[in-house]
Amino acid sequence: MIGLDWALTGLGAFLGVLAGAAFFAGLAWGMRIALRRARPAPVLLLSAGLRIATLLAVGYWVAGQGGTSMLLGFAGGFLVARVCILVLARRPVPEEAARWN
Repeated sequence: MIGLDWALTGLGAFLGVLAGAAFFAGLAWGMRIALRRARPAPVLLLSAGLRIATLLAVGYWVAGQGGTSMLLGFAGGFLVARVCILVLARRPVPEEAARWN
């Protein structure tokens, strides 16, 4: 049986949640900028490239520091952040707020 180092897994999960929050904050920021442009494609491509490269670099660093345990925690933390952000993003907009948009 393969043993997991739970401390490293927890640290990886924490870093994964932080990376996920930063990834999706970057997505929101890039979308806001792109939607104000006449030609949004270059902004979206640059944003996606930077976010993906940063996430891969952090994941590579995490794997190098703590091995498989930390990398599994990192991936799990990223997925937890993704699910939480999707739940928040899909909330229905109250009627009063919808009138102002």
